[in-house]
Amino acid sequence: MPKPYDQAEDRALRLPSHGTTVTAEDLRVRLVLCSDFDGEMLIDGSQVESVGQAVLQLLVAARQEAITHDQPFAITNPSSAFVERAKACMLSAALGLDIQGESVQ
Repeated sequence: MPKPYDQAEDRALRLPSHGTTVTAEDLRVRLVLCSDFDGEMLIDGSQVESVGQAVLQLLVAARQEAITHDQPFAITNPSSAFVERAKACMLSAALGLDIQGESVQ
């Protein structure tokens, strides 16, 4: 069983199944480390069952930072729970999620 933030072979940072304020600090550190690599910043959201405001805020900030430094950023395979929470918080566009079949860059 993979650990919550394991980096897969494709270097995607895997979000935990339950992203809470408690897990946000570890995520912040891993996002900073991930941003130090050249290339696309991939965040795997496939295992997310619940995601809190602190984690969403970190992801929005990470995406903005990536955009500022011309580094591609993508949340790959977001779970339906992740997508629904992002939509409820009106953060789909800020997270770059493809909600209506159109990619948001």
